[in-house]
Amino acid sequence: MEHKRPFLLGLIGGVGAGKSTVLSFLEKHYHFHVIQTDLTARRLLEPGEAAYEKVVSLLGPGVLGPDGSIDRTAMAGMIFKDPTKRQAVNAITHPLTWKAVMEEAYACKKCPVVIETALPSKEFRDKCDEMWYLYTSEENRTDRLMESRGYSEEKSRAIMESQAADQEFRDLADAVIDNNGSPEHTKYQVKALLKGREGIRYT
Repeated sequence: MEHKRPFLLGLIGGVGAGKSTVLSFLEKHYHFHVIQTDLTARRLLEPGEAAYEKVVSLLGPGVLGPDGSIDRTAMAGMIFKDPTKRQAVNAITHPLTWKAVMEEAYACKKCPVVIETALPSKEFRDKCDEMWYLYTSEENRTDRLMESRGYSEEKSRAIMESQAADQEFRDLADAVIDNNGSPEHTKYQVKALLKGREGIRYT
């Protein structure tokens, strides 16, 4: 008899939406295996990993730090105001990242999996059993980024403008979680969405 693949959940939302709070809750109380696409992408940019040589070849030695690793701040400076370079880097990193992410997800046989990303797509949606959108207002996201990461208001707004719009997230989601209130209210919504799911229990 073929082994049934565990429940695969997609969690989408923009920068500063508070996805880490939901991921921590899912991992601790529902025993989800957590995959964050941004962390996977960072790993693939390390020396010897799949995207390293291609990105260095594209951007040149100026993208490297003293230790030979890719300086992410330098890379961000190179591509932030140059759409052509940004698209070229994305064309390298995105396919490699999603390949690694899905391989990790499908290798997990005994627990549910949640994949978090700020890059929603129909292709990703079609791979998931369900997708949730964590909605937080731009005002609250800006405040959180300024407080938690030390970003300026200008930088916070610029990053948000470069990401998918609210409606794009909503169009792909099976459920929307409002994260503008307290953490307890957010957790209540998660509990309601998972209540009665086969093989998924709160502990």
